[in-house]
Amino acid sequence: MNAIAEGLRRVLELDRELWHIVALSLEVSLSAVLIATTLGLPLGAALAVKRFRGRRGVIVVLNALMGLPPVVVGLLVYLLLSRAGPLGELGLLFTPGAMIIAQSVLVLPIIAALARQALEDAWREYEEQLRSLGAREFTAALTLIWDARFSLVTAVLAGLGRAAAEVGAVMIVGGNIDGVTRVMTTAIALETSKGDLPLALGLGFVLIALVLALNAAAQLVKETAERRFG
Repeated sequence: MNAIAEGLRRVLELDRELWHIVALSLEVSLSAVLIATTLGLPLGAALAVKRFRGRRGVIVVLNALMGLPPVVVGLLVYLLLSRAGPLGELGLLFTPGAMIIAQSVLVLPIIAALARQALEDAWREYEEQLRSLGAREFTAALTLIWDARFSLVTAVLAGLGRAAAEVGAVMIVGGNIDGVTRVMTTAIALETSKGDLPLALGLGFVLIALVLALNAAAQLVKETAERRFG
C-alpha cells in the first residue's frame, strides 16, 4: 500500500523523472503511428479497391503480420541497424529513432489491415456509384478514405495502443538507456526487477490511464459515426 500511495504521489506531483519517461514514450509512439498511418492507409486503400493476381495472398500475409512477435521485430531491426548491418552507418541503434522504426514495423500491419477491411466494406457499397461517375481507382480510394474516416481513426487508435504497450522490440533496439531511450514499458520492467515499486507503479498508472483513454476515444468515435451516418 505504501508503494501504491508513493506511486500515485509521484504521478500527481508531476515527478520529473516519471513524466520525462512518459513524454519520451508518447514521442516515440506517436511518431511511429504517424509513419505507420502514412504508409498503412494508402496500402489498405489499394488492397480494398484494386484487384490483381495474388491479392488474396497479400491480404493473408498482412493479416498474419498483425501478430508479429515484438522480440522478432526488435531482432530484425537490430540486425539492420547494427554496425555490421546495411543501415549501420546511420548510427540509429540505441536511439529513439531505432525505437520508432521498430514500433512502426509493428503498427503498420495493424493499421493497414484494419483500414483494408473498413475500406473494402465501403467499396462494396459505393463501387457501382463511383464507377458510374467515372472515378478511377486512385480517386475512388481517396473518396473511400474520407467516407470511412471515423473507422480509420479507430484503426489508428488501435495501432497507438499497440505501440504504447510494446516492450520487447524497444528493449532490444533502444537498450533502455536512462534519460535517452527509457520508455514506460521498459522502465516498468527495469524498476520492478530493481525493487523500485513506486516508480514502476506510477508509470503503470499512467500507462493504464493512456490505454483506457484510447479505448474510450475509439468508442466515442464509433458512436459519433453511428449517430451521424446511421
